[in-house]
Amino acid sequence: MDLLDAARHAREFAVADYSHFKVGAAIEAADGQVFTGCNVENATFGLTVCAERVALLKALSEGVRGFRRVAVVADTAEPTPPCGACRQLLWEFGGDLEVILGNLERETSRHCLSDLFPYPFDSRLLR
Repeated sequence: MDLLDAARHAREFAVADYSHFKVGAAIEAADGQVFTGCNVENATFGLTVCAERVALLKALSEGVRGFRRVAVVADTAEPTPPCGACRQLLWEFGGDLEVILGNLERETSRHCLSDLFPYPFDSRLLR
């Protein structure tokens, strides 16, 4: 299963009872392992967790610290990029990852995370 297919499959488990906007993500570790996630909503919306963060946190909680790329899938014609919070965490834990965006049928675009997040806040600013 390729990374976009893994993200599509993860999307099927999304808990999106309020927005009905289901998103799936898959992140590939440096060693080739793939971790998936889906968005999980709740009534307050503010506590919703995005698919990208779920996938990343699953990998981190298993001790993985190096990543190659992440795929994000939604049922949209246009690419659905990671939100700002996801971009921050992906940058902090993955660096300049390849970001593959897709929908239910095809890949819609590819980017370097640095193109989507050109001025990140990271540890170099905490010195």
